Amino acid sequence: QLTAQRSLRSVAEERVGKRCGNLRVLNSYWVNHDSVYKYYEVILVDPFHKAVRRDARINWICKPVHKHRENRGLTSAGKANRGLRAKA
Repeated sequence: QLTAQRSLRSVAEERVGKRCGNLRVLNSYWVNHDSVYKYYEVILVDPFHKAVRRDARINWICKPVHKHRENRGLTSAGKANRGLRAKA
């Protein structure tokens, strides 16, 4: 039996990142599910907002190297799919 390589949460992050290209995907979490779909809420950050740029805790995401983190597996869901969450 074949299994998916990536979780539905990771796929949802990528779809939102493609749709909202000017925002950065920070993380996501499960919200609900029904018999057909699973629903995830994706947290997006506007890297050009002044409040984000001035806040020392979150302004790391404004750097150009963090563009499309969801496509490269750098969010929490992406790291889990790449096997980086397992305890050594």
